[in-house]
Amino acid sequence: MAGGVGLSLRQLNCLAVMFILTARGMISLEDLAFVVFSIVYMHLLFKVAFPRNAPLKDCIVFDQRNKIFRSYMTFSAFIGLYFSVAYIIHGIRGVNQPSRARPRGEGSGPHLFLVTSQVFMEGVAFTDRYSIPVQVFVPVLYNSRRIFTLVEWVRSEFSKVDNEHASSNRVYVGRVLALANMGLWCFNLFGFLLPVYLPRAFKKYYTEIESKVRD
Repeated sequence: MAGGVGLSLRQLNCLAVMFILTARGMISLEDLAFVVFSIVYMHLLFKVAFPRNAPLKDCIVFDQRNKIFRSYMTFSAFIGLYFSVAYIIHGIRGVNQPSRARPRGEGSGPHLFLVTSQVFMEGVAFTDRYSIPVQVFVPVLYNSRRIFTLVEWVRSEFSKVDNEHASSNRVYVGRVLALANMGLWCFNLFGFLLPVYLPRAFKKYYTEIESKVRD
C-alpha cells in the first residue's frame, strides 16, 4: 500500500483507467458521485469518529508477507482487474462504428471503474494519516457497491445474442468473466471482509485505545 505523500505508480495507472472509462461514456453519473461521496465520507469518519491512534506499522491487520494472503490478493487482481481491462480493451478494438459502441454503464465498465477507484482510494487510506477503521471502510464500501454493478453486468452478458453485440467467443468469455467476478467479490465481502477483516480491524483499533488509556 502507499505509504507517503504523492501517488504511487499503481494509483496513477488506476487513475488513468478511470479517466479513460469516463471519457468513453461507460460510467454513469451515479458511479462518479459515489467516488466523490466515498472521499468526503472517509475524511469525515477520520475527523469525527475514528482518529488515528497508532503508527501505520502497528495498524496492519494481515501480514502482507503471508503466502496465502498474497496469493488471494494476486488472484483477485487478475480476476477483478487485469482480465476486466483486457476484456474492455478487446471490446474497444472491436468497435468500428459509433453506433456499435457499448452504452454507458453497460457491462464490465462500471465494475472496472469501481475496482480501480478502490485501488486508488486504498492507496490514499493506507497511509500513516488514517486509522484502521477508515482503512477498512474503503474495501467494504466499494465491494458492497460493486455487487450491484456485477448483477447488472451478469444480466447484460446473458441478455446478449451471438453476433448481435459481439462474436460468440466474446459472449461466452464475457459471461464467464462476469460470473467469476460475481462469485469472487461476493465471497470477498461476505466470506472475508465482513466476518474476518472488519472484526479484526476494530479489535486492533480499540485494543490500541485501551492500551493508551492504561498507560
